[in-house]
Amino acid sequence: MRVCRMTERIKRLKTREEALAYGLSFPDTYQEAPFHDDNWQLVRVKGSRKAFLWTYEKDGCVNLNVKTDPAWRDFWRDAYRSVTAGWHQNKEHWNTIILDGTIPEEDIRRMIAESYDLVTDSPSKRIYEAVKKVPAGRVATYGQIAALAGDKKMARAVGNALRKCPDPEDIPCHRVVNAKGELSGAFAFGKVNTQEKLLAAEGIALTDGRVDLDRYGIDSAVLHQQCFRDDGGGQL
Repeated sequence: MRVCRMTERIKRLKTREEALAYGLSFPDTYQEAPFHDDNWQLVRVKGSRKAFLWTYEKDGCVNLNVKTDPAWRDFWRDAYRSVTAGWHQNKEHWNTIILDGTIPEEDIRRMIAESYDLVTDSPSKRIYEAVKKVPAGRVATYGQIAALAGDKKMARAVGNALRKCPDPEDIPCHRVVNAKGELSGAFAFGKVNTQEKLLAAEGIALTDGRVDLDRYGIDSAVLHQQCFRDDGGGQL
């Protein structure tokens, strides 16, 4: 039987309560005990109801099941003996973290955060995050946004996502045009010429109904650098 011990030199995440509290710190999450067994406490995402953190006691230790990117799955298992293949879950996509005091808190938090990101990830979310990187006074094309969101072939999906833009005030969908600099008609705003007016307010004038991409278009390399800085050196 594994002996759960705590080492004090490095800060450790020690209890189920601490793990649950961290999981619940992410947006739109809630706690649930779905099996009529208080030993199993999950943190789910509202709406999709997908669980990204499973907690339970096994062999005298608190265990956490978290979703993992297959590219990082073996890294964590190799780094810590107390990270194993997901118990009672798909072992390709889930890891089990045993809270036996051997894993630094920052790495446990990172694994939980990665699980949340994987469960909440969607093409639309990545598209909206990419659009947020386009600064006022500049425009990007559907193709540029698609590439930044991870798949240069989904330019059409970009258009569909922008027409359903849930928060035009926070997501500047009006800064996205097609490869010819043409606007999107009624777009996500429900009125003709709204996109043109929003661009004009940011100093972008149309020529023959189009945006001059040589003048106002943002360079793809600059856009990627902006994302790299904003995300602390990471990716969307």
